[in-house]
Amino acid sequence: MPGRLREKNVNPEFSLVAYLSERKAQVDGALDGYLPRGQNGPPVIFEAIRYSLLVGGKRIRPILCMAAAEAVGGEAEAVLPAACALEMIHTYSLIHDDLPAMDNDDYRRGRATSHKVFGEDIAILAGDALLTEAFRLLTDRGGMPGMPPDRLLDVAREIAEAAGHRGMVGGQVRDIRAEGEAVGLETLYAIHRQKTGALLRVSIRTGAILAGAGEEALAALSDYGGTIGLAFQIADDILNVEGDPLLLGKGTGSDAARGKVTFPALMGIEASRARAAELVMDAVSSLASFDEGAAPLRAIARYILERRS
Repeated sequence: MPGRLREKNVNPEFSLVAYLSERKAQVDGALDGYLPRGQNGPPVIFEAIRYSLLVGGKRIRPILCMAAAEAVGGEAEAVLPAACALEMIHTYSLIHDDLPAMDNDDYRRGRATSHKVFGEDIAILAGDALLTEAFRLLTDRGGMPGMPPDRLLDVAREIAEAAGHRGMVGGQVRDIRAEGEAVGLETLYAIHRQKTGALLRVSIRTGAILAGAGEEALAALSDYGGTIGLAFQIADDILNVEGDPLLLGKGTGSDAARGKVTFPALMGIEASRARAAELVMDAVSSLASFDEGAAPLRAIARYILERRS
């Protein structure tokens, strides 16, 4: 039954590489189909939208959404529109983060950032368009036929909270204001629970809610999502210090150059790596009552420590 916790039964033959590849292809194909090609507006805005959204990326947020649905007995295909909406919101945030008024980055995913190609004005509008398109997709009942309307309403509200001033935007503001300031570890945790963790956590909750998760399962998955959100940010901070720019598709060392507060700056690289490992263990432990349906979520948590891009 969807939403019911089950006995842990790990499938030793599960391949994360194959799973991520399959799900990424599924998301990429759906995004290409959802995106307009300029039928009802100036062509440049559609070029800019597609330039940033279809360039690649790991698609972690939509994959987490689909994996959470599967963990509670649902089907990945049934939540695909919501998963794609989450990727649109993530991409909008990256376009805006790269702007000169924010992080002033020239490269993203191995090629010039949106504002470098289309100008700052079109880049801002492309981000705006992706954010609003995400909510059009979330609230289109025809995209998820048979889905109870109350579930669609619930996830639209939760995603709005996670993306706005209560979550990602609020965390970004706090992060900007903390640049060059003396910030303690608890404040840093609070920043990234909003800035990075909120959208990752709601990606998990979205898939689970749409698949009909029960309260106990949803609570466990929420714990998992919040924990991997922090682990993901710590791993990002470490990569910004010692990652390979060719693999990352962007420069490293930018956090230190801007005086940004990071986990390595406060804790050191080794302590940060150890803390990320603890968080991943906690995340996996939160899934102890789930069966092999949660194998992708367990593997993704461990992958956070191993990724190089």
